[in-house]
Amino acid sequence: MDEFSLIARYFAPLEIPSPDVLIGIGDDAAVLAWPAGEHVVAAVDTLVDGVHFPHGLRADAVAHRLAAVNLSDLAAMGARPRYATLALTLPVLDEAWLAAFADGLGKALGTARVSLIGGDTTRGPLTLTLQVLGSVNGAALSRRGAQVGDVIAVSGTLGDARAGLELALAEPLARSQDPLLASFLWPTPRLALGQGLRGVASAAIDVSDGLLADVGHIMRHSGCAAEIDVSRLPLSSALLASVGAARARDYAQSGGDDYELALCIPPAALGAAHALARQLAVPLTEIGVVRAGSGVRCVDGQGRDVTPATLGYRHFV
Repeated sequence: MDEFSLIARYFAPLEIPSPDVLIGIGDDAAVLAWPAGEHVVAAVDTLVDGVHFPHGLRADAVAHRLAAVNLSDLAAMGARPRYATLALTLPVLDEAWLAAFADGLGKALGTARVSLIGGDTTRGPLTLTLQVLGSVNGAALSRRGAQVGDVIAVSGTLGDARAGLELALAEPLARSQDPLLASFLWPTPRLALGQGLRGVASAAIDVSDGLLADVGHIMRHSGCAAEIDVSRLPLSSALLASVGAARARDYAQSGGDDYELALCIPPAALGAAHALARQLAVPLTEIGVVRAGSGVRCVDGQGRDVTPATLGYRHFV
């Protein structure tokens, strides 16, 4: 099977017919008719075997994570996802792996109504890059709008994916229904929440490198400081039962890979934010406040300083 047969068999079926796609898969580049009045939102992420996922992880889970981490970036901007391109580097042509990967990618993109419109394939160490294109009608959410007095809130629960990674490292081909493993293998981008909070939240970010690190990004871009009450971090019963309260808080603070949204919300808009979260059946927990200054301060339930063991994941460190 050559490159063009591979694309035709596994990836051309992931293109969703649309009058806005003037030229899609099969040409040198895609041509799109973008909706008038909307801004383009673009995100791209690369997953490398053994760096971003355990070697030997099942192909459909790799594909789901590849889609989810990119869609989560669009969720943090409040954007509607529309199109994707894929760059796929494979060490060998394994048709069973490709079939499972394409199936997982098709399901993840299809759920978000995202059409695959092009890409590239080559030979080399297993590396996967997905670019997603979305749109917003009006101002996108960003890391730059936090204001002193804003409430810091987070969706879902934190730390589950960090514990799930340990399970995946132990058994990368596992098909277990363990909820912690599922949190790592099958993250859920909070697209509807992000879209609904445009014009409500003042700033947002998805929790990929760890809560404290990612909240720190908001503070740095916004010129503010964060005070996080670690006693209020949302922890699942599965995580607490698996690793205990102390490790659960550590994982929630800096474990990463949660792909929940961390949000700064003006007090006057909290009611609207909570109403949307209830409508979407997504937990939304208030965990801190934006202060004057810089950096991220952690406190316990009595306001005493807490020193985290780590702030989160960083490449090249």
